Amino acid sequence: MPAQIKLPEQNLVLLVGRLTRDPNVAFTQKGQAVCRCDIAVNRRYLDATTNEWKDDTVFVPVVVWGAAADRCKDRVKKGTPIQVEGRLTSSEYTDKTTGQTRRSLQVTARRIQILESGAAGGSSYETHAAAKDDVPTSEVMEDDVPF
Repeated sequence: MPAQIKLPEQNLVLLVGRLTRDPNVAFTQKGQAVCRCDIAVNRRYLDATTNEWKDDTVFVPVVVWGAAADRCKDRVKKGTPIQVEGRLTSSEYTDKTTGQTRRSLQVTARRIQILESGAAGGSSYETHAAAKDDVPTSEVMEDDVPF
């Protein structure tokens, strides 16, 4: 039996896009701000069969926690270009119509940067508040990486 290789755990998402709607900010029972928004991420490509440029757009739900969430409600709106750095998280819920279990993916932001030129050269907000689904990660030493 071959030796099992220990792979480093990595979950990093970096996206640039525009907000598709104004952010929705709410507060948890403990008073922590949580901001939910969606960004549209575009990819332009040349269709090889038609030789025409086409757009492929992905709509990504984003969640921001803590003070950064509170700042987002005042400084971003629909159409604002932002860069989001965070991690991919998943959740399960039961569809009320069909009763089926569904899964969804979202980006839990660690850092939001406003890319708009009118925002005084852009602004950056980091969030270090622990979300309910935060799990501590172990450090990986260089010797542990198999490549």
